[in-house]
Amino acid sequence: MKLNTAPRIHASLLILGASTFLLTAYNGNFWRTFFSATGGVSLPHLPLHLGSFLLLVLLFNACLNLINFRFIVKPVLVVLFMATSATYYFMNEYGTAIDKSMIQNLLETDVHEALELLNWKLLLTITVLGIIPSLLVCRAKISFCAGKRGLMLQAANIGGSLLMASVLLFLFFKSLAPALREHRELRYLLAPTNYIQAINGYIKQQRAQALVMAPLGMDATKRVVGSGNRQRSVTLIVVGETARAANFSLNGYTRATNPELSAQPDLLNFTDVQSCGTATAVSVPCVFSALGRKNYSDDKAHAQQGLLDVLSHAGFSVLWRDNNSGCKGACDRVDYEDLSKTEPGNRWCVDDECFDERLLDGLPELIRKASQDMVIVLHQKGSHGPAYWKRAPAAFQRFGPVCQTNQLESCSRESIVAAYDNSILYTDHFLNQAIELLKASAAKEQINTAMLYFSDHGESLGEHNMYLHGAPYVISPAEQRAVPFMLWLSDGFRSRFHIDQRCLAARTGQAFSHDNVFHSVLGMHSIGTAVYNPGLDIFGPCTHEA
Repeated sequence: MKLNTAPRIHASLLILGASTFLLTAYNGNFWRTFFSATGGVSLPHLPLHLGSFLLLVLLFNACLNLINFRFIVKPVLVVLFMATSATYYFMNEYGTAIDKSMIQNLLETDVHEALELLNWKLLLTITVLGIIPSLLVCRAKISFCAGKRGLMLQAANIGGSLLMASVLLFLFFKSLAPALREHRELRYLLAPTNYIQAINGYIKQQRAQALVMAPLGMDATKRVVGSGNRQRSVTLIVVGETARAANFSLNGYTRATNPELSAQPDLLNFTDVQSCGTATAVSVPCVFSALGRKNYSDDKAHAQQGLLDVLSHAGFSVLWRDNNSGCKGACDRVDYEDLSKTEPGNRWCVDDECFDERLLDGLPELIRKASQDMVIVLHQKGSHGPAYWKRAPAAFQRFGPVCQTNQLESCSRESIVAAYDNSILYTDHFLNQAIELLKASAAKEQINTAMLYFSDHGESLGEHNMYLHGAPYVISPAEQRAVPFMLWLSDGFRSRFHIDQRCLAARTGQAFSHDNVFHSVLGMHSIGTAVYNPGLDIFGPCTHEA
């Protein structure tokens, strides 16, 4: 009598086992980097590390349960084991991180190059970590619950896994958030999500390249408003980073974080402004697009020109100066200067980064040489965390004690807030310096100047046990959405474009959002175009014909 020795296992247990196996067998590099990013292997960190492992197992389990059906689960697991084993070899052997450029390199490798990569170690790795687990899965007798009962069990597995993962995320969020924010390379090390994301990113990239960039505002022209002042204008648009409105003393915060701006008599501070997103990658391209938050998507934004293009069409000289991580596509077709890289001897640079005042270097000369109306965008490093203490020079470290580590779990909330407030204090100084520079240029060069400042998004500093930013917008706390928004106009600028300062001052308490920026920048410069929406122009009710 022939015995059937193939193991029998319930489908739910198979998925749970596969999830655990994927995290343990293929992710040595990920865990080594993760342990280092969270303070190293030690007894005090053991709950965090075990909790993080369980969190990822639960997330993998929830995802794999989506394919837990007869005739589907085995082929999918086999493909995962085979592909992940090959990925593991190259990551482990060559220290390779998997992103969309790596997928592109793979697809463009010819047969000769591919054969050079073949060796016994690769074959052994694929055999042990790919073929053998795949054979075990293929031979396994899997028990499935039939009909509605099976579907209910799957739903329970997915829902239960996500619920428990959410609880663990809440418990360890203070420790995980800074590690993940500061060590973005972790996303390229976690298999199999790294190559799945990379393939998806490569496909999106190919689709984007196939798109024809739609022109926007080609009809843009400068309207002649009345008569008189015709001097050229220079406007600074300052894009703040991670500055939340709640910690600006101009908005009622108890600490004096805005001592210099508070002394600017003509500064207009808008107190109720909402961001387009909770992360730079969304908010920056969104605020410079004509889409608005509800209609925004990455695909739409990359397929259509934006605000800076419209300004160019209208005859403005446009420059983007960056002390951050780029413009996320918003400045692709205008002049660009990257000032985030350190230079030996530069007075604003320390160690591996530069303070925001570097963005002001050389601006008077640029303004003097400009022969036409000009808009200059300054993209700050601002208050980007979790290393808040690095964002301000020593002279602005006035509040304390200060958290001086990326591991926020080792700091009190008070020290985290103090470090953050110092970064806001420095932003106050930076913006005041920008205004004084514009005043001096206006007087010396006989030009009209203006400054518009807004932050890309806010920040959580421990409220509701949340830190940093990037929460899904629909569930994001107010601290991540409420942003500062300020405006300064020289007398000459108001005169040229016939803007009523008192009217604007009366509007500073009204509710606005990033959706208003596109149309307000056009409105404040009297630019006429079919894409301009006067209903979203903050200046609309406050301008008049001379």
